[in-house]
Amino acid sequence: MSKDKVINPELASILRGVIDPELHENIVDLGMLQSASIDENGLAQITVALTAAGCPLRNQIKTDVQRKVATMPGVENVKVSFGVLDADQKRILMDTARKNARENAADTAISATTRVIAVASGKGGVGKSSLTANLATAIADLGFKVGVLDADIWGFSQGAMLGVQGRLDGEDGKITPHKKTIGNKGGELKVISMGFLIDDEQSALMWRGLILAKAVEQFLVDVNWGELDYLFIDMPPGTGDIQMAVSRLIPQSEMLVVTTPARGAQTVAARVGDMAQRSYMPIIGVVENMSAFVSPSGESFEVFGSGGGARLAKRLATNLLAQIPLEPEVTDANSNGVPIAISEGQRNSPAAKALQELAKNIVNEICPPVELAGCTVQIEELIQLSKRN
Repeated sequence: MSKDKVINPELASILRGVIDPELHENIVDLGMLQSASIDENGLAQITVALTAAGCPLRNQIKTDVQRKVATMPGVENVKVSFGVLDADQKRILMDTARKNARENAADTAISATTRVIAVASGKGGVGKSSLTANLATAIADLGFKVGVLDADIWGFSQGAMLGVQGRLDGEDGKITPHKKTIGNKGGELKVISMGFLIDDEQSALMWRGLILAKAVEQFLVDVNWGELDYLFIDMPPGTGDIQMAVSRLIPQSEMLVVTTPARGAQTVAARVGDMAQRSYMPIIGVVENMSAFVSPSGESFEVFGSGGGARLAKRLATNLLAQIPLEPEVTDANSNGVPIAISEGQRNSPAAKALQELAKNIVNEICPPVELAGCTVQIEELIQLSKRN
């Protein structure tokens, strides 16, 4: 072991009392302690690796380290240095943080074995809600139990797109989501939206961010979701309180980022990806929506340019999962309450086929149901966590 990697076990024991303010775990178990030694003159030299060189919490961590180490017998002075975690160390840190978050998460009505996919975008108008509705119904059509949470509180639209409406009922203090059967394989769709709780869908909601986050929390805690294989969350555009609430309340959630070929959409969507990474939410991939217009003769026209999805996927170090063609029929199907992915008259169109293929890819490869995930250790961990909850 090189000198700069030497860690005095007594110092390490003391430094387990230094908690990262953001991750709520000690810097030793997070792998942030790079070296800790004491020389013959009583000088304790500590090196802590941060996730970013300009971490705003470094001063607080430095102060906590100095205070803890200064109490150790024989220590006359404490010198704290900082480094930056490499890519592998950051991955390990994020895995540890997510595991701790799962184990300490507040109780919700969502089972720990439910695959939760937050569909997000940097701005409105890129088809995020349409993609959510189509993927949810396409996966339900495959025989799975799927929930849709319309977390776009201001711009709720899932009720209309999925063909469900009306006020919600409840029992024993729990709200019962709207439910419908999809396909002939036993698939179920459960939907919750602010539109089901207000009297007039055209009334403006004059709510601030914290109230919005509280509404989403109620959708996760006070709704009788029952057993779900998947929960799709239609996120509001951009970054804010709701996004942070979802990552906090459902630690197993993963993000699917939606963009268009336009460079501007790709740039703002990168902010959503950055927020996910800062919240330790894995990004499962990027979907480029409205990638090209396909004419009845089969010709393809790149109306909004090209390459935005690939550029964003590269920037976020993830994969471009699909390119959904631009078709007016997609909007028509949404307006009729039957997404194009399951519409009998239009399910063979290029956009419908692309959406169906993406749904199958999610189920078979990207985010398979827990019982099909093929990782015994992960399954056991989730089962035990579910039992504790």
